[in-house]
Amino acid sequence: MLDIEVSNRSGVDMDAEGAAGFARRLLAAEGIDEGELGLVFVAPEEIRTLKREHLGVDEPTDVLSFPIDGRDALPDGLPRQLGDVVLCPQVVGDEWQRPLAHGLLHLLGYDHGPEMEEREEVLSVWP
Repeated sequence: MLDIEVSNRSGVDMDAEGAAGFARRLLAAEGIDEGELGLVFVAPEEIRTLKREHLGVDEPTDVLSFPIDGRDALPDGLPRQLGDVVLCPQVVGDEWQRPLAHGLLHLLGYDHGPEMEEREEVLSVWP
């Protein structure tokens, strides 16, 4: 079972159920159907602070990923902690699917480049 915890601290309404469903479908397409995932929606100032603290860049961004286990082999009985995807609705607007796909793929170990771009293109078109 995939357990998704959604938190909205952005100050704007978000389709939390839609985002969680999208994440489930994307992860299933990548062969992940068990684990724990955090989806966090934050305001521009919070994502700017996170980007500055973790990447050394002082600007808002659309999405940040904080991976934990990814696809690593785990001992039996230990639940998979995928990590957290932090998304800023004020930056992405209504087009949140591709940034969310981008963040989820980072949790699974994808790095920027042609392979990740191809997966984003395919996976971000789902309703």
